[in-house]
Amino acid sequence: MALTESNMFPLGATAPSFTLPDVVSNQEVSLEALKSDVATVIMFICNHCPYVKHVQKQLVQLANDYLPKGVAFIAINSNDAVQYPEDGPDNMKKVAEEFQYPFPYLYDESQKVAKDYQAACTPDFYIFDGKLSCVYRGQLDDSRPGNGLPVTGSYIRAALDSILNNEPIQVQQKPSIGCNIKWK
Repeated sequence: MALTESNMFPLGATAPSFTLPDVVSNQEVSLEALKSDVATVIMFICNHCPYVKHVQKQLVQLANDYLPKGVAFIAINSNDAVQYPEDGPDNMKKVAEEFQYPFPYLYDESQKVAKDYQAACTPDFYIFDGKLSCVYRGQLDDSRPGNGLPVTGSYIRAALDSILNNEPIQVQQKPSIGCNIKWK
């Protein structure tokens, strides 16, 4: 595993549009159909990465806490499933069902969406406002496997709370750290 940091997508940039298959519903879904007029969190995750596994329960809790407030969550897996079969659509569906993901889990087989978002690692997080303008990108919180810090989602929570309160985002935007996306 190669430890990789986020590329830090430009603040103010518009979320690139996409249409991808949701592995749970087996339906093609678009960003435009899934987005929220409040805020949309896009997460690049996968199944096998220890950094994603470390935060998986918090991702579900975070979504369950903020979905009722009008925030949309979208998870995307862009890893090469040929080299990493654990990250293939069938296994994605199993993980989504096991953890009861309250958000769609999309498969980016071509890896175009990851490239459009300049995603570099799993997990990699982006928050877009109601107009799909990037207002936050970076880490979930300071917890990492083995560092003893609790997984709280504090950075994403602070950014979302600012949006919900119509306040500027004050939380420091640090790059996420995790496994590199497994490019073809």
